[in-house]
Amino acid sequence: MESIWLEDYLALAETLNFSRAAERRHVTQPAFSRRVRALEQWVGTELFVRTTHSVSLTTAGQHFRTQAQMLSRTIQQLRRDTLAIAERHAQTLTIAATHVLSFTFFPSWIRRNDELFGRGNLNLLSDSMEACEQIIARGDAQFLLCHYHAAAPGRFDSHQFKSVVVGTDTLVPVSAPAPDGRPLWSLENDGVFDYLAYSEKSGLGRIIAAVKDDTPSRATPHTVFTSHLAATLLTMARSGVGVAWLPTTLAEDDLREKRLVPAAGPDAAIPVEIRLFRPVARQSEVVESAWAALT
Repeated sequence: MESIWLEDYLALAETLNFSRAAERRHVTQPAFSRRVRALEQWVGTELFVRTTHSVSLTTAGQHFRTQAQMLSRTIQQLRRDTLAIAERHAQTLTIAATHVLSFTFFPSWIRRNDELFGRGNLNLLSDSMEACEQIIARGDAQFLLCHYHAAAPGRFDSHQFKSVVVGTDTLVPVSAPAPDGRPLWSLENDGVFDYLAYSEKSGLGRIIAAVKDDTPSRATPHTVFTSHLAATLLTMARSGVGVAWLPTTLAEDDLREKRLVPAAGPDAAIPVEIRLFRPVARQSEVVESAWAALT
């Protein structure tokens, strides 16, 4: 059944004249008659009594008229509601961000760019890197905010996604201090150190795995704890459990207050970018406007 058949039926039920109803529906009378007949065939019974000089509703047609009017109004309201939701969605900006950036970098960055992103309703989805990749791949977010290093294996096809650098960070190995102020665990001593590792879901874990062979270290790591959350690794490192590689944006307060100390020299630091990814395909006007201003 096609929705236009309902409108055809209602026009004929009101005018009881095929010629006038066809004119109202902006269609030829033969085409109009075929559509009315198609509706009757779909219903399974005649809705009109046709004579040479007049048209009237059958008993079934009278019942159908009331229901058809209600259904027509419902369909039109459904269309209006759907368009309204689509318009609101077009004005919404959803950014997926890794956990650590969602509370270290994102708040100040979004304030600096309030004019760009404030034009729509802003929605932040915070999760692991792996989950964020799935979110943007499904189209549930227009942007992805994450750490990036050229040596780390990327999971974004350059033909489908593009990015812009919006900040910088540094990954540093840290440890709780010993009573003498030196690191409780050190990468510069021979032997084994207890290591607080990132899980495979973590983007930071991918970066560290990609560049660890280029990082100067005399010691051998022994993994004692694994998590995809940098904040959890920070807490464990602060408790003296082992060494964790942490973004300075996360660890800077603890380093300044000496709750954590570097577990190696400056050469061990890993510079990283903070990038904003988006699909190459054209997005809503709000998304394109924000992107143009950033690039």
